[in-house]
Amino acid sequence: MKKIITAALLAIPVLGMSGPSAVAQDTSMSFFITSVGMGKGGDLGGLEGADAYCTQLAEAAGTTGKTWRAYLSTQEEGKRGISARDRIGAGAWHNAQGVLIATDLDALHLNPNIVKSTALDENGNLVKGRGDSPNEHDILTGTMSDGTAYFPREEADRTCSNWTSSGEGSATVGHHDRHGGGNTSWNAAHNSRGCSQEALTQTGGAGLFMCFATGE
Repeated sequence: MKKIITAALLAIPVLGMSGPSAVAQDTSMSFFITSVGMGKGGDLGGLEGADAYCTQLAEAAGTTGKTWRAYLSTQEEGKRGISARDRIGAGAWHNAQGVLIATDLDALHLNPNIVKSTALDENGNLVKGRGDSPNEHDILTGTMSDGTAYFPREEADRTCSNWTSSGEGSATVGHHDRHGGGNTSWNAAHNSRGCSQEALTQTGGAGLFMCFATGE
């Protein structure tokens, strides 16, 4: 009798156990902050240039076969520009050490795991923030806190002329370390004083921006 019961129990599948059809989660790098800026302040060569730079850095760090997009928005006259959140895929995203940043777009914009210890560059290194010299926690985004572009276009430039200006204008920046001035937004902390490399440095940045793999 005991042998019959034991055999029956063994035949019952155990929920939650990995089987041959289970898909392993990809925790390879799909998010990083650029280790260095492009050297021309807010002039990133537009969205296309910024995307290409993300790809260049990722591949130099050994990550290939992914489509990379810069987390940047644009501004347009009379209509909403291109929103950063619409460019980066659906998630999930992990840093260079395999740590989960966010499972999806809602998690990314409501409660992401983005702090100094997790917002790493493509080589898995910390990005300088509050308490470091120099402080480089200003990360270019040109976006509102929900990841959308500014609408309607205001008189003030928030995107360094759609990432083509290294002089006039300004850019919305976030703080990857979630510190500074009572505003700890990772993607919309304040605006820069200008778009030149010098201006970005003066407000605590280095022309760095975030890159996400789209999953394509």
